Amino acid sequence: MPSQIGAVAFDAYGTLFDVHSVAAECERCFPGLGARFSALWRTKQLEYTWLKSLMGRYEAFEAITRAAAKTAAANLGLELSHATLEQLMRAYDRLCLFPDAKEALASLDRHRRAILSNGSPRMLDAVVSNSGLGTLLDRVLSAHEAGIFKPHPSVYALVCTAFALQPGAVAFVSSNFWDVAGASSFGFRTFWINRTQSPPEELGCQPTAVLTSLTELASRLAG
Repeated sequence: MPSQIGAVAFDAYGTLFDVHSVAAECERCFPGLGARFSALWRTKQLEYTWLKSLMGRYEAFEAITRAAAKTAAANLGLELSHATLEQLMRAYDRLCLFPDAKEALASLDRHRRAILSNGSPRMLDAVVSNSGLGTLLDRVLSAHEAGIFKPHPSVYALVCTAFALQPGAVAFVSSNFWDVAGASSFGFRTFWINRTQSPPEELGCQPTAVLTSLTELASRLAG
């Protein structure tokens, strides 16, 4: 496998960065409801990327994230002021890394490494810079370039274009099974980071391997 893998691409939100690390900020804004707000915000964020893609009405991920926050607040009967919304959006720029992220990326220094994310370029630039991951990445690729969101094949094709590789020469890593399914369908070798021991989804696509931590990836790629 080492001679056949030309690049390793990572999903960002939920794989390298803990999207629910915003829950503390949500709790400050909505005492007693922070965790519920964070969970619903993420659910609506994902739903809107899929719905906008199906409707052919692309909007940048930043706009999607704002709209999802407003919907989450409305569903929970919360008043979301402009100032509070901006406070929550700033928290997205400072998402916490999962504890295994830096070690895993550093261990893959023999491979070209990239992020492939639905995130908008500005959001990705901010979270990568604030986390200190920049020196461990060769590229940060955004679905914005394709004008549609994952799991559309044109988003996964961005990696192939960036590194001049065929799909079979790319290892793709995500903790989101729907993302793994999309990447597998495209032809990537996929690695599902199943931190929560969840059962696989019935989507007709299976990952190359299931891992419990990002730190297992280097040994798998080494054979």
